[in-house]
Amino acid sequence: MSIEVLKNRLPEYAKDLKLNLSSLAAEQGLTQQQRAGTFVATALAAREPSVIQAVLAEFGPQLSPEALQAAKAAAAIMSMNNIYYRFVHMMGDQSAYKTMPAKLRMNVIGKPGVEKLDFELWSLAVSAINGCGMCVEAHEHELTKGGLEAEKIQAAVRIAATVHAVAVTLEGEAAAVDAVQAQAAE
Repeated sequence: MSIEVLKNRLPEYAKDLKLNLSSLAAEQGLTQQQRAGTFVATALAAREPSVIQAVLAEFGPQLSPEALQAAKAAAAIMSMNNIYYRFVHMMGDQSAYKTMPAKLRMNVIGKPGVEKLDFELWSLAVSAINGCGMCVEAHEHELTKGGLEAEKIQAAVRIAATVHAVAVTLEGEAAAVDAVQAQAAE
């Protein structure tokens, strides 16, 4: 399955998502590795099987084996960190949790196997999907400190937003079909 097949599965009311997928798949503001890795990491974060399959088929071959592993690692580690640090953030600045060590393994962040800024970019995009403000702020800070321009950061978040919206739309359409079939069977 490719991005074209995925776009064709989207209903007509999601035409904007189709257009956004096309333009973001060719986003020139990011390097090929940044763009492909962002698609892979965010597809995994969005958790819809056909989106994951299409994105891996389209963008997986654009990445070295090490970069593909790093994009997957960003999705994996941020799925853990986003829950933990969102909890810490929700408890407030005065909570004891703010000063407690996380006691969670996060070695991949220090040695992701790709350029640090690319891994940070993928981590930020996944954190945007998962809604962890603390992680989004931390990764955005590292990216700007490392010299990545706001337009590139925005491009990665636009990819995350679109990939997530495609996944949500396809899940909703599948649920609607299941509901119609269940009613017909009654």
